[in-house]
Amino acid sequence: MATAGEAVQAKTKAKAQGRERVLGRLALNRATLDRQLLLRRSTDLSVEDAVGHLVGLQAQNVKPPYYALAARLEGFDPAELSGLLADRRVVRTVTMRSTIHLHTAEDAFPVRQLMQSALERELTAFRAGLVGVDLKELAGIAREAVEVEPRTMKQLREVLLVRWPDADPQSLAIAARCVLPLVQVTPRGLWRRSGQVALTTDGHWLGTSGDSQGDAAGPDAMVLRYLAAFGPASVKDMQTWARLTRLREVFERLRPGLRTFRDENGVELFDLPDAPRPDPDTPAPPRFLPEYDNLLLSHADRTRVVPAAYKGRTWKGNYPYCVFLLDGFLAGLWRLVEDAGNGTAVLVIEPFESPEKLGREQRDALTREAERMLTRIAETSTSYDIRFGTVYGTVKDGSALGQ
Repeated sequence: MATAGEAVQAKTKAKAQGRERVLGRLALNRATLDRQLLLRRSTDLSVEDAVGHLVGLQAQNVKPPYYALAARLEGFDPAELSGLLADRRVVRTVTMRSTIHLHTAEDAFPVRQLMQSALERELTAFRAGLVGVDLKELAGIAREAVEVEPRTMKQLREVLLVRWPDADPQSLAIAARCVLPLVQVTPRGLWRRSGQVALTTDGHWLGTSGDSQGDAAGPDAMVLRYLAAFGPASVKDMQTWARLTRLREVFERLRPGLRTFRDENGVELFDLPDAPRPDPDTPAPPRFLPEYDNLLLSHADRTRVVPAAYKGRTWKGNYPYCVFLLDGFLAGLWRLVEDAGNGTAVLVIEPFESPEKLGREQRDALTREAERMLTRIAETSTSYDIRFGTVYGTVKDGSALGQ
C-alpha cells in the first residue's frame, strides 16, 4: 500500500503529465524529418557538417551515404564526399549497432569509444571460438599488424591464427574488430572507384594517437546530439539507436534543461527546448533513401516513419531494399539499374500500394524527385528512364523491368 507521501508524489506526477503536450504521429514525423534534413534540403550545411549533424551515416555498402546526402543537401555533389574520404576528413568505421557508419574524423574516435561497451558485449556470441585467447594480447598483435600496412579481414585472421591456431578464425577477426577502433581505408568508399575492405586503426589513419584524441564524447553530449538529429525521442529510442543500455540516468540528469512530451501511447519523450517542431500539416516532399537509412532504424517505435502495415518490408533475408517516402512516411521501394542498355540508367519506383492508386500529383512529385536524384547520382552520362512497377522481390538486374 502506498504511503501518504507516495500518493502525493503520484498525484503531482500525474498532473505534470497531464500538462505535457501530446505529440501525435504526424507531429513526430514532421519533427524528425526536419531534424534529418528531409522536410526541406539544407542549403547552408556543408557535406562534412551534415555528416556531423546526423551523427554519422549508415555505410555497410559504398553508395548509401551518397544517396542519403543527395536526399538531404541542396546541390550535393558526390565528388565532395569522395574528396573528404580521400583527405581523411570522414572515415568508415564500426559504431552504432555494431555496423559500419561514415563519421567525421572528429567524431570517429569519440563515438566509437562511447559504443565500446556494446561492441564488447557482441563478443559473448563468439566466446566458444575464443577459448584461451587473451583479448588484450590480441589487440596488441592486431594493432601492430594493421599499422604496418592495412589488412583485409582474411589477412588479419591469418596473422592472429599464428598465435592462436586452435581458435575459430572468424571469431578472431570479429574480436579484433570489437576491441580495436578500425577504419576502412580508401579507395574503399570513394565515388566511382572500387576497392576491397582493408583496415587500419583510426589513430594511424588520421595521424593521431590515443592520447592526443582527447576524452571520449560523454553520454550527456551524445544524448543532446541524438535529440538534435532524431528527436523528440524516448530513452528507449536512443538505446535502440546506439544499442546502449542504462541511459535513463543520463536523461534524468539532463531533464532540467530539456522539454518533455508524450506520444499518443503515453510514452515520455525528451527534446531540446528550441529544437524545431513543425506544424503537422507542413508538406513533406517525396524522398528516395538508401537501404538501412538511419531514419528507419533509430527509434524503438518506428511508426513515426514506418506505417505498421509496412513493418519488415524494407528487407528480405539478408537483402535490404532502398526505400522512398511519400508524405513523410515509408511508401515503397526503388531500385536503380545503372546500365540497362545503351548507356541508360533506369530507376524503378515500386509503391507498396498499386501504382494505379497513386494520384497524378503524387506520381509527378515522385518523378521529379527521381529525376533530381538521377542527375546527381546516376553513373551514366547518356540518359535515364523512370518507371513505376510493383513490389515483387529482390531483382538486382534489369530482367524484370517494366513488370
